Amino acid sequence: MASLLQISPSSSLLTSQTTQRTRPRTIFTTTVCRTTSSSSSSSSTSRIPMPPLNPRDPFLSKLASVAAANPDHLKASTGSDTPPYLDLFEYPTLMASPAQVERSVSYNEHRPRKPPPDLPSLLLHGRIVYIGMPLVPAVTELVIAELLYLQYMDPKEPIYLYINSTGTTRDDGETVGMESEGFAIYDAMMQLKNEIQTVAVGAAIGQACLLLAAGRKGRRFMMPHAKAMIQQPRVPSSGLMPASDVLIRAKEVVKNRDTLVKLLARHTGNTIETVADVMKRPYYMDSTRALEFGVIDRVLWRGQEKVMSDATAPEDWDKLAGIKVLDGI
Repeated sequence: MASLLQISPSSSLLTSQTTQRTRPRTIFTTTVCRTTSSSSSSSSTSRIPMPPLNPRDPFLSKLASVAAANPDHLKASTGSDTPPYLDLFEYPTLMASPAQVERSVSYNEHRPRKPPPDLPSLLLHGRIVYIGMPLVPAVTELVIAELLYLQYMDPKEPIYLYINSTGTTRDDGETVGMESEGFAIYDAMMQLKNEIQTVAVGAAIGQACLLLAAGRKGRRFMMPHAKAMIQQPRVPSSGLMPASDVLIRAKEVVKNRDTLVKLLARHTGNTIETVADVMKRPYYMDSTRALEFGVIDRVLWRGQEKVMSDATAPEDWDKLAGIKVLDGI
């Protein structure tokens, strides 16, 4: 950064009445520059045009006032073609002037025009929420925050929830999260004004299967080779808990199981007895069985983006896009 600020005077100077010319002495003011000739006894003044300045710029206004109040501090340059300049570092008060903040015209003035270059933000920009991990507290917090954000941005546009999760357990069955994690996302989905369309990719196990079935009726999809599974909640590791505490935790797990059974029965259209009976042991479903059980409404073969579009009826999309619906297989 340059340490000196040079202010150029006008290229044309007033011609004196005498033939001899000497180097002019320039005094800076906000509007007028005066030129004197040492060889002439009579001095003349004239208005010299100044370059346009921003009237709202506090730094330039203060700089002009300092130059006008201290004309003797203008330093002469060595070259004949270089105008006098004002050394800013000799004025610590001027350099220590506080910055001026202007109020924005609107809240969206500084809003980024493009999303950040990371993949979750790009998906969120397309109103896609992807659950690709077990339902641990960090995942639950992120998913709920994304759902609330998308509703804030547009409460009328649909939200696409892609699910590939083992629920509150890992692949080996070990419990990694509480059942309340899945219920928290479910409650957030039910409270949103937006239409939520769910798509199962990979696996939807336990609480993740509940989230898949909780999508809008008619807009719940599954890939052909995806899997769904419902099972009873697992009891977390009790460690060195006394027997009374273990009994309390077991009762809580039974309550969570009953709640899960009721919610699955509501969204799948089955009776509570039917759901409770199949949940006695892990109940695996491929895409066709999940369609029969009522977890999903359609199996996607390809072109799921076109299926989700509301431009035409789903049957017309199937015919025009060549989507194969696996019914009765």
